[in-house]
Amino acid sequence: MNRAIRELKSYPMDRLNRAKEEIKRKGLKLFDFGTGDPKEPTPSFIREALIRAVPEVSQYPTVKGRKELREAAAGWVKRRFGVELNPETEVIPTAGSKEAIFHLPLVFIEAESDKRKVVFGTPAYPVYLRGTLFAGGEPHPVELKFEENFLLRLDKLPRSLLEETRIVWINYPHNPTGASAPLSYFEEVYGICREHGIILCSDECYVDIYFTEPPPSVLQVGKEGVLAFHSLSKRSGMTGYRSGFVAGDGKLVQEYLKYRSSFGVASQDFVQAAATAAWSDDGHVEERRRIFKEKAKVFSEFFKEIGLEFLPAEATFYLWVKTPKGVSGEKYALHLLKYGIVVSPGEFFGRGGEGFFRIALVPTLSECKEAVEVWRRAHAEFERVRR
Repeated sequence: MNRAIRELKSYPMDRLNRAKEEIKRKGLKLFDFGTGDPKEPTPSFIREALIRAVPEVSQYPTVKGRKELREAAAGWVKRRFGVELNPETEVIPTAGSKEAIFHLPLVFIEAESDKRKVVFGTPAYPVYLRGTLFAGGEPHPVELKFEENFLLRLDKLPRSLLEETRIVWINYPHNPTGASAPLSYFEEVYGICREHGIILCSDECYVDIYFTEPPPSVLQVGKEGVLAFHSLSKRSGMTGYRSGFVAGDGKLVQEYLKYRSSFGVASQDFVQAAATAAWSDDGHVEERRRIFKEKAKVFSEFFKEIGLEFLPAEATFYLWVKTPKGVSGEKYALHLLKYGIVVSPGEFFGRGGEGFFRIALVPTLSECKEAVEVWRRAHAEFERVRR
């Protein structure tokens, strides 16, 4: 087997899925706050667009994607961020953001080069690490700090490291912590990457799920040497559709496009039709934001009640919570599992996740309220046994 595969632990969400199957076998009601896959229905106009587009004869889609989808994605970027994109040269549809993030280093990393490091913050979405390893790159995770709002601070890294770096990944709003970054942060990171000839990749798939101010995009700072990754999974409730896009520097986009056919990841035409409808409409996202804000309020009040510290929710549908003092995220998560409550231990997301757990606000609002009642008993029992 590929050594990169052998040396990796199983994908964290795979371990969660096995734990959930065990709960179901025991007959417990499951409150799943583990995987970020919300239960809110995909809006009907998106489903109808897909159904109308299912052809009588199925044929291969193109990797470049349908013109109307690229135009819809560019139109959303213009409305949302005030940035003009050329749909012909600066946008590629993708089968969600995960595959695009994973495949990117396969195109832009030269395994024999002295400039093959990939820098990203940790705790983190596991795909930055895994895509780097499969491409023969050298991952350089940088531990993010609670007191620094989990910002990846390139200005604190040695110049010698930056000179050897090919790609920097930033992810704001951030998974798993929910932290956001101001436009000034993007300006600083962009300047450092330009100075050192680094490709700046910004994973922005949560940028439309926010509760206060709309988070910015790196595209507002500049496009040279930049690729931004977007997804409809969270924005429009289309996790199962697998649809997103990459946009930015036209030269990088076209270079990436040239090799993506090797991966066989072109989206089906009928999914592209649904995606076109989704990127063309902003109203349905406002309703999703309202629902997630209500769920976040339920848990924010609950965690304050039981004395667990957490990062205040401003964006994403995650809450990043400190465990009871002296307890690992895994130990606390295993206790909650006995009551049918699934959370993700912070350790799942790499170094810096110790002593935290993540909840994804995926059950319905009524299920969240029901889960709080169960969790209250579970936490009281945990504290009683600890004493």
